[in-house]
Amino acid sequence: MGDIALPRRLFLWSMALIYMSAFVSLYMQIPGLYGNEGLLPARKQLRYSGDRSLWAQFQSSPTLLWLSPKLGLSTHTSVELLCLVGAALSLAATLLEPLRDSLVFFVLWLLYLSLYQVGQVFLYFQWDNLLLETGFLCVLVAPLCLVRGAPRGERQHDRVTFWLLRWLLFRLMFASGVVKLTSRCPTWWGLTALTYHYETQCIPTSLAWFAHQLPVWWQKLSVVGTFVIEIPVPFLFFSPLRRLRLGAFYLQLLLQVLIILSGNYNFFNLLTLALCLSLLDDQHVNFWLRKPQTTNGRWSWLCYLLEIAVWSGLIFGAVVCFDLQLDWAKKSVTSRTAFTFHQFNQLLKTVTIPCIWVGLLSLFWEMVSSMFRCACVEGFFKRFLSTLQWMVFGAAAVAMFSISLVPFTYLEQDSAGRLWPGVRQAHQAVDRLQLVNSYGLFRRMTGVGGRPEVVIEGSQDRVTWTEIDFMYKPGNASTPPPLVTPHQPRLDWQMWFAALGPHTQAPWFTSLVYRLLQGHSDVVELLQADASRYPFHAQPPAFVRAHLYKYWFTEPKEDGSYPERWWRRVYVEEFYPTVYLGDPFLENMLYQHGLKDKASPRRPSNATVPRAVQWLRSQVKGQSAPALIWSLMAGSAVLCLCLTRTPPPRPAQTPPEEGGKSEEEEEEEEGEVYKVKPEESEDEDKNDPGDEEQEEEEDEEEVCKVKPEESEDEDKNDPGDEEQAEEEEEEEDERADVPRQTDASGMRKRK
Repeated sequence: MGDIALPRRLFLWSMALIYMSAFVSLYMQIPGLYGNEGLLPARKQLRYSGDRSLWAQFQSSPTLLWLSPKLGLSTHTSVELLCLVGAALSLAATLLEPLRDSLVFFVLWLLYLSLYQVGQVFLYFQWDNLLLETGFLCVLVAPLCLVRGAPRGERQHDRVTFWLLRWLLFRLMFASGVVKLTSRCPTWWGLTALTYHYETQCIPTSLAWFAHQLPVWWQKLSVVGTFVIEIPVPFLFFSPLRRLRLGAFYLQLLLQVLIILSGNYNFFNLLTLALCLSLLDDQHVNFWLRKPQTTNGRWSWLCYLLEIAVWSGLIFGAVVCFDLQLDWAKKSVTSRTAFTFHQFNQLLKTVTIPCIWVGLLSLFWEMVSSMFRCACVEGFFKRFLSTLQWMVFGAAAVAMFSISLVPFTYLEQDSAGRLWPGVRQAHQAVDRLQLVNSYGLFRRMTGVGGRPEVVIEGSQDRVTWTEIDFMYKPGNASTPPPLVTPHQPRLDWQMWFAALGPHTQAPWFTSLVYRLLQGHSDVVELLQADASRYPFHAQPPAFVRAHLYKYWFTEPKEDGSYPERWWRRVYVEEFYPTVYLGDPFLENMLYQHGLKDKASPRRPSNATVPRAVQWLRSQVKGQSAPALIWSLMAGSAVLCLCLTRTPPPRPAQTPPEEGGKSEEEEEEEEGEVYKVKPEESEDEDKNDPGDEEQEEEEDEEEVCKVKPEESEDEDKNDPGDEEQAEEEEEEEDERADVPRQTDASGMRKRK
């Protein structure tokens, strides 16, 4: 693999941007989710005890929130403060490259881990786990410059740590493809999953409506493409052929962009795209930047043949495994799954262990090549330091690879039992830190018979009921699906999960009903950031209930025109009974789930930090979270472009006059803006008529802003120059016998 300095810098910048969006998105929802009057107060997750030491508390739950009592802060204030520090630090790292440091990324990882420990059900998503795992890898990938002040160039061991991102990307994509088939979901096996996916995903976009209208044969062919991109293509991540890795990169890019356009999956797809940067090298990034690169044509014909063979094999395998046939009469492509679950399960058992060996051999190659690069470093001390760093980071890479095998082998239990017990013990020791995780998105397709959706209604008299709409999830059939990426409205997401079962499986829903009856503004802001759009902003509802509906996308009219509504729905059943404050059923549910406040929280402090946190909260209250995140991201991108100074094009090099300095020699002299040739004497100028002609040409072209040589007449008029000329003549006589030294280009070297 070629140099990876540019992809590594681009990856670290992307991670800083993703961290910023994640922290800002969560910060906007903290009061309603984890505040003292929120749905699941964070203070209930921490049991402060004077009997245990701070280290023991951190071991039980690794979070910085244990420091809140020692700092005189409430848990709610500490949660907001951690979010603010994370958002500010990631924003600064986005703008300033020196802050994309290993220490900075460690702080960002620790801050998000601290929030994750008290996030409960609203923060237990696979993308949160992926952010924590990728964020920890950033600690190994990023340079450590803030402490030791080392240069930010590529280090000899960078390919080893950068390889860990490729291994994580492989585990993510391969597992996401495998679980679709191991779940035995009939829609995935029947290749009809996408005929339901666009309308049943958590928060679709407006483009999902148009994608849902595509013909069935195209939807089935898209499922085949998804299987190919997620199962066999990830093996190309470890290919020694560069163009195969680039082809795999663009296929992953295509899949992620299509998902972003059709669904709101917050920062998950952006995080996956950031991991895909591990497949690139400097040569391809320079190709994007339109910078010329020299390529080695040796063995190119053989590489082309191998690449053609690989891509042909993938296409042939897809045709055979899914029985792809062209239907010329209908102008379509027919497809079906041509293998059984037993055959696929046997294949999975066969390839799981070889997958591990492929990853191990790839890591071994990167470590060996990095070791040879360390041996080529000039200077004993630098070579020793590079070798020591290679040993440390190589050991860390091997350790991360080893413990990642435990969640990876969850795909196939027989392979999991063949792992060395010491690896499982090491994984258990660090399991609380979320260093490695198991993945597998869209395991089963829900909503086959219609998208289940919970609609909450409120009333003042129990006769007239008004629906309470959410900002993002489907509710009003006439409201178009929004685009909210990379923001994740966590309550809207949990409402989608709540509709898949009874309300008893979602205890937080009782807390939501209770807070709506109380009229807490922080919880109401989760539903509508603009209070005027909330139907009960003047007075909380006296009664609240919830019904279950099934939603479908509408169809185009017969004349081809678009319908007036985006959705159609059918009533199913009552989801939550009618309750009011003091209702026995509501009180029983609150006590049953431990949601009833047993003690009032502490009074707000008048200290400087809590007051500053409260003031900042008042400034963003009522703001749209997606608009705020996109404004910060766009502003960061623009400022980064402005801060990136492109050096002006250097003038064409002209042969310097005899005895003059080369361009490289002029750059070596520090602090001199304009270079004046110091070595040549006036006697040499007088004896060489060609120099006078070249001086006249340089004056006409104005290449140098300062005259390199003064005229002879001016020299004669200056008596001080005559004395200096005599001294230089004597020195020239002493050096008369010394031959001039020239480099390969014929330029005279400076002594």
